Amino acid sequence: MSWLTPHVGAQLVDLGSAMLLLTCFAIVAQRRLSACVDLFALQSFFLAMTAALVAFLTGTRHIYVAAALTVAVKGLVIPHVLRRVIERLNVTRELVMNVNVPASLLICGALVMLAFFITQPIISFGHLLTRNSLAIALAIVLIGFFTMIARQKAVTQLIAFLVMENGLFLGATAATYGMPLIVELGVFFDVLVAALIAGIYTNRLQDAFDSVDTSRLSELKE
Repeated sequence: MSWLTPHVGAQLVDLGSAMLLLTCFAIVAQRRLSACVDLFALQSFFLAMTAALVAFLTGTRHIYVAAALTVAVKGLVIPHVLRRVIERLNVTRELVMNVNVPASLLICGALVMLAFFITQPIISFGHLLTRNSLAIALAIVLIGFFTMIARQKAVTQLIAFLVMENGLFLGATAATYGMPLIVELGVFFDVLVAALIAGIYTNRLQDAFDSVDTSRLSELKE
């Protein structure tokens, strides 16, 4: 494509990364569990498209495999598992949070600024097409970590963990044009297994406490 110059390609990669960050804020602002799952699936599709674009621009073919696995595992399989868990638990909304939504959004905004501040020295010396996405990747990881702390439901904590993994994948793509294929395959397998185990754990939590609020686990020590 003659119009897809490196400069235009870099801007498209930045746009895709920005869409990933936007979905993070949408997840933080959302109380409905099913909507959080849908937003995570959407984020995974954005991640796959961004990775495929990087693969096209750089000729790094193994990133195509990672993009396809992202669609299959994170865009389809894991959201399907999480929806089944939500249906079984009959829990639709997260009413109680450790940090409310407005405060969470403000904190996430501060985390984004922190990520750009930390990565600015690296970006200024970088020469890769994806160098500007590194700050966004770090911001996504920080937001995912914060969301795990701010939420109490096991399902949303799992989604936050998966969001962190998306940020790490974007960071690897931005920093080095992706990890070796064998490493990426191992990571996807680990994420899939973690999601399945978390689904089982959530069901057991519901059976034991009639709730998926992880704060109830503190009762075990009493």
